[in-house]
Amino acid sequence: MNDQNKPSPPTAASLLARTAALDLPLDRPKLTADVILPGGKDRSLLTKTNAHVIAIGTSTGGTQALEDVLTRLPVSVLGLVIVQHMPSDRKFMTMFAERLNGMCQIEVREAQNGDRVQPGRALISPSGQHMLVKRNGPHYSVEILDGPQVCRHKPSVDVLFRSVARYAGANALGILMTGMGDDGAQGLKEMREAGARTIAQDEASCVVFGMPKEAIRLGAVEHVMPLNQIPGAIVTYSRQVGKGELEHLPLGPLAPPTA
Repeated sequence: MNDQNKPSPPTAASLLARTAALDLPLDRPKLTADVILPGGKDRSLLTKTNAHVIAIGTSTGGTQALEDVLTRLPVSVLGLVIVQHMPSDRKFMTMFAERLNGMCQIEVREAQNGDRVQPGRALISPSGQHMLVKRNGPHYSVEILDGPQVCRHKPSVDVLFRSVARYAGANALGILMTGMGDDGAQGLKEMREAGARTIAQDEASCVVFGMPKEAIRLGAVEHVMPLNQIPGAIVTYSRQVGKGELEHLPLGPLAPPTA
């Protein structure tokens, strides 16, 4: 394709406008992750693994927030899987991932079915499809599939987080960032109950303090921190995993106790 005819990469402002304009069909039933994946840990995974995964969910304001986080990560960080709510425009999400890939030290790409979760790589769910993490021997990979909306979204953060809770358990870090509604709050709670470490973005640095607020209310959150501290927490977690010093070490400020 001639470079003059090639679409320009989406700007952070245009991406924010698209996520802010998400048309949520509020008259439809609000389905849970049960329609995609049963809850609970997969007891068939008896073999331990040293592999870990970092799962991030975000919505309104998340495109700029993801840019702020991912551009500050070194290639030594653990593999990341990301759900960003976006209208069902597959090309736009592809361009977003390509734009981030050109800005970051780590590899950033739109996930394809079967992609392996590995250090130095961030996989972003395609628009209009759910993304799950699955265990593949000693490794983790992603599954991309269709299905009904969950929490009125597809992809859904709850679906991603539930799959991480089920297949990775304590070998995970979950991060819920700026966004409207409550998608991801229940999934983050399931991750914490499975032994994962959990983080929510604080109100002051969120564009919309909806999803993190609900997660805090549910008791799903271990640490609450501003956006500019999240990259450091990811690096700290990755280093702790590498040194085998993960348990009980702080990643940041503790979340306030729930009522």
